Order: sequence, then structure tokens, then C-alpha cells
Amino acid sequence: MSDPIVILTEEPLGADDRVNIETLIAGGDAPLLILVPANTERHLVVDFLENLSMLEIAKAFRELTAHSDPAGERAEAADTLAASLAALAGLGGGVSGEVVEGKAVDGLVAKVKELSAGQAVVITRPHAVADTFHTDWATKAQDKLGLPVLHLYAGSGFIGDS
Repeated sequence: MSDPIVILTEEPLGADDRVNIETLIAGGDAPLLILVPANTERHLVVDFLENLSMLEIAKAFRELTAHSDPAGERAEAADTLAASLAALAGLGGGVSGEVVEGKAVDGLVAKVKELSAGQAVVITRPHAVADTFHTDWATKAQDKLGLPVLHLYAGSGFIGDS
């Protein structure tokens, strides 16, 4: 059996993501572990600039006054995990997943080390500010692991620059 692949995602994975993961495992039998953070721990200023850069002005100002709802965030993470497990069902040597409490990158790094995973993959939507300044999850994980981390944009075949 191949080494496990740990996948960290903030978005529900879909058909396009399945194609990307199928290509990555190339018919192998690597077990897949999907991690979904219960709280994405985003920064208010970065989020604001991110939304402005994407010309989502109303959303930028709406999120300035948004309040955190831990129970709602955990429920949303559970829904994201369920959709992602369904999207990747039947791939590799099996697909499992869990919701990660705390910092997303720390959860990814811990699981990669715990499982002696062969690869780590981060799937996110584009984040112009974080990607530009290399503060995205993939870059942070790569720095902590000392290994390349594949960064894919959800729902596309585009690779992030990490």
C-alpha cells in the first residue's frame, strides 16, 4: 500500500477536485485523509483586502461586522467534510476525514507526521493577498514540514504558487 496523502481543504470538494486527486494518485492505492478546519482563523484586515481585491465590496464591509459562531463553524466544517468524502469516494486505498480544531496548518502538519504521509495537499479558493505574500496555508505547511506541499484551487485545475 502506498503512503497516505493528507488533504486540507476549506471548500467542499467536487467533481473537478476529484479529477485532480485522481491524477495525483494515478490509479494508486494511497489512502486519502481529508482535513477540514472548524475555524479558518482568518484575519479581519486580510479578509477585507481580499474581498476588495476581488471587487466584492459589499461582502468586504459585511464581514467587518460579522461575529464568530463556533457551533455554526463546526457544523459548516462537518458539511464540507461530508461533501468532500462523497466527492472522493472510491479513490485510492480509501477515503476518510476529520474536522480539525485549532489552527488548520498545525493540524495538517501533525497528521502528515503522525501518518508518515507521502504527500500533503492544500485545496483552497484563491486568496490574492495571502497567495501574493506567501502567507497561504500551503506555504506555511511547506515551511513547517520542509517538504513540498501541493496547493490547488478548489473547483479548478489551477495550481497555487507555494
